[in-house]
Amino acid sequence: MNKIDYDARMREILAEAAGKKLLLHSCCAPCSSYCLEQVADVLRTTVLYYNPNLDCEEEYLRRKREQERFLRETQLADILDCDYCKEDFLGAVRGLEREKEGGARCKVCFGLRLRRTAEEARRHGYDFFATTLTVSPLKNAELINEIGFALAEEYGVRYLPSDFKKRGGYMRSVELSRRYGLYRQNYCGCEFSKR
Repeated sequence: MNKIDYDARMREILAEAAGKKLLLHSCCAPCSSYCLEQVADVLRTTVLYYNPNLDCEEEYLRRKREQERFLRETQLADILDCDYCKEDFLGAVRGLEREKEGGARCKVCFGLRLRRTAEEARRHGYDFFATTLTVSPLKNAELINEIGFALAEEYGVRYLPSDFKKRGGYMRSVELSRRYGLYRQNYCGCEFSKR
């Protein structure tokens, strides 16, 4: 079975989508840095900061401030913020607390955040929705893209596939984080991954 090249699919779409509107879910400023560098010159982009998975409000607010600062300094996108609601995450993953990192709990978490992105994209009239999650070498881009395509069908908004870690994307995000002095956390954010 041949794997889908989501990076190539994204580039094909971008080649024909100039000026369209993208709602890009972002987990943090470091991950968004490279992703925005790739899409913001083609698509009118807004970052959706929705991360109920974060283990505490202090971490949520710290990452949010960094996201806002990065966007102010670069002018790459606007921001659409959602309130911190840890209960959304805990309710969604109930019974999966002991799952290993990258397993069923993560799948539910990806779905939770992408669903909210699709909902907001439809509500606000975006042409596409996407996520920065695929820039991480620890995240399963194939799974994330499958979830995105399923939600696109459900919500009637096009999903922009990606595998932002391709072509050195993750390393470029590290470089951009250094350049802008961004806070880089050492765990995905949920209390279970922190262990």
